[in-house]
Amino acid sequence: METIIYNLDQIGEAAQALRSGQLVAFPTETVYGLGADATNEEAVKKVYQAKGRPSDNPLIVHVASVAMVEKYAAEIPEKARQLMTAFWPGSLTIILKIKPGSLSKTVTGGLSTVAFRFPKCQPTLDLIEQAGVPMVGPSANTSGKPSPTTAQHVYHDLHGKIYGILDDGPTKVGVESTVLDMSTDHPVILRPGAVTKADIEGVIGSIDLNHHHVGKGEIPKAPGMKYKHYAPNAQVYIVDPEEDWANVMKWVEQQPFAVGVMAEDVILKQLTLPKNAQAFSLGNGVTDASARLFDGLRMYDDEKQVQAIVTQAFPAHDLGLAYMNRLNKSAGGQHFRDEFLK
Repeated sequence: METIIYNLDQIGEAAQALRSGQLVAFPTETVYGLGADATNEEAVKKVYQAKGRPSDNPLIVHVASVAMVEKYAAEIPEKARQLMTAFWPGSLTIILKIKPGSLSKTVTGGLSTVAFRFPKCQPTLDLIEQAGVPMVGPSANTSGKPSPTTAQHVYHDLHGKIYGILDDGPTKVGVESTVLDMSTDHPVILRPGAVTKADIEGVIGSIDLNHHHVGKGEIPKAPGMKYKHYAPNAQVYIVDPEEDWANVMKWVEQQPFAVGVMAEDVILKQLTLPKNAQAFSLGNGVTDASARLFDGLRMYDDEKQVQAIVTQAFPAHDLGLAYMNRLNKSAGGQHFRDEFLK
C-alpha cells in the first residue's frame, strides 16, 4: 500500500477514505492522530494492527460537535458541559459513561466509558463533518515511540500501513491533550496536558490528579497510563534544574558514542559542546519545549550514532506537568546524576 499525503484541498477525498473503512492520519493542535471510523469495528481493529498497540488500551473518540457526544454518552453531567463550553474545541479530553452497546469494545477496551475530544483544528473538524462519523484517534506513531508532530513523522512510522495522511504542517502544542475522567463522583486528571488543573478548577472547582499505577491485569481508562510511551531508540536522561550542565558536558565528552543534548537556547549558548554532542534547541520556556520535545526525540532516532540523550527538565506545574509527564515516560524515569561522572 502506498500511503497518500492529502493536502487541505483534498479533505473530501480523505473523508471518503474514512467512510470506506480506511485509516487516515489527521492533524490536531497537540499531535497527529490515526483516524478510523469509530462506528466501524473492523476499521478500528486496523488501528491497533498498524500501530502495534495493545488491545486493552482504549481509544479517544474525536468529534466535531457536542451533539456527536450526546449520541453515545449515557449522560453528560452539568460540570462536563461547563468544561465543554470553556475548553472545546481544544486540548481537553473528557471521559464519560456511554450508552450500552453504542460503541464497540474495540474502541472502549471493554470498559463502559469512552474518552471524547473536540480538537481545535479546523481541517480535522471538516474531515469529521464530511465523513459524518466520529473518529478514533490515538497518536499516529508506532506504539511506544515519540508522538508525531508533523505529517513526516507519521509517514516515517506508518507509511505502507495506512491509507493516507492529512497534512496541516507542524502541530502547535506538541503534547497530547489533558484527559479528565468525569465518569466518577469526583473528577480526576488521568493524563496532564495543556489544559491545566488550575484551568479546570477555575470552571468546576476542586479536582484530583491521578496517582494510581495501572496493574498488569488492569485495563487503563485512558492512553498513556499503563504501557511504555514516547521512547526513542537512545536512552534519555533527565537533567534536573539543580544539575550543573558543565558536569553533564564532561560526562558527554567521556562517552565513546554521540550524545544528544536537548535544552533551551539560553543554556545551549552557555555550553561548550564536546565534538560528540549533537544539540537540539527546546526554544525559550516550557511552552516552546513542549511543542518541540517529540520532534527532538524523533530527530535523534534518525541519527543512529546517538546512543544517549540528555534533556532539560522544567518545574512540574501547569504546562510543565504535562512536559515532565512525557519526558519521564520517554526516559523511563532515568535522571542524570553526578555518579555518571565517577
